Amino acid sequence: MKTNKTNFGTIENDVVSLYELSNENGVVVKIADYGATITSILTPDARGNSREITCGFENIDGYFSKAYKENAPYFGGTVGRCASRIHDGKFTLEGQEYTLVGNDRGNHLHGGTQGFDRRIWKAEEFIKKDTEVSLTMTLHSPDMEEGYPGNVNVKTTFTLNNENELIISYDAETDKATPISLTNHSYFNLSGFEETVHNHKVTIHSDAFLEGDDKGVPQGGKVSVAGRPEDFRQGKLFSEALDQMETGFDNYFLFDKNFQMKKVASFEHADSGRAMDVLTTEPGMLFYSGYFTSDLLKRENGDQYGRYKAFCCETHRYPNSPNLKDAPKGITHPGEPYTSKTIFKFYTI
Repeated sequence: MKTNKTNFGTIENDVVSLYELSNENGVVVKIADYGATITSILTPDARGNSREITCGFENIDGYFSKAYKENAPYFGGTVGRCASRIHDGKFTLEGQEYTLVGNDRGNHLHGGTQGFDRRIWKAEEFIKKDTEVSLTMTLHSPDMEEGYPGNVNVKTTFTLNNENELIISYDAETDKATPISLTNHSYFNLSGFEETVHNHKVTIHSDAFLEGDDKGVPQGGKVSVAGRPEDFRQGKLFSEALDQMETGFDNYFLFDKNFQMKKVASFEHADSGRAMDVLTTEPGMLFYSGYFTSDLLKRENGDQYGRYKAFCCETHRYPNSPNLKDAPKGITHPGEPYTSKTIFKFYTI
């Protein structure tokens, strides 16, 4: 197991650091303290050849380019205070109405214009053990930041072990009732960006997803996946599903609400032999197939991003949860800390 820290660049007068975690099997994960952002994941294929499998850049400048800011794909960022959309940027909590920053066609998206993915986090611990390495980052979100009530302290821990598991744990505490929903916004392509995601086999263990309005915001309805392109329960190639979709997938798939760790999805790329499981304690996952990702974006090594070049598995609380009466644990209260854990397990077939 290895750890390393390097300079990732500067934002105005602030130095941004990059933390590297690597295991004995050739898996390498790089995380910047800007946005607690996963900038790189390298994994070997079935023949032992290592490639990048996630969208990101080699220094901080890539996240401030004109093309990136205009497209705003949130590559690898830790998203909060609330992941996904809140309808009209408004909710009522304990008798008081709150208005959030509107940054998505009148809705509030991914924490607003200065969400957690656009803040510099504090690296608290960087630990190397015999079988795992971990990095803990913390952030303070003050009362009424982006319109949210409550002072919130957040801790995110990234752990890489020799089982090729990347474990992301979230903890948060607040002094007022407030919505909290944290996730990581990494995009994956198991071919190493040799091709689009069409030849990935996708399995998602969900029989329903939340129904969205005309702007994709859930209002409380649920849709069965039976007989629809969204039915990935038995596993099928992405191409089979995408051929039936105008703009691909941006669906919040539903799982058990027991907040226990369970495997919720698997992805396989036959040509490279790479595969990935997703396990989570969360009650659902926003599955995005990258239709709107700009083809003007690419890594410095030449990896080309763009439409259907990578997919997201955003495990978090229900989108629009402050406005949905049946959203499980959509509100975090003082004395009742927010906890969440998601595991990305990499292997070959």
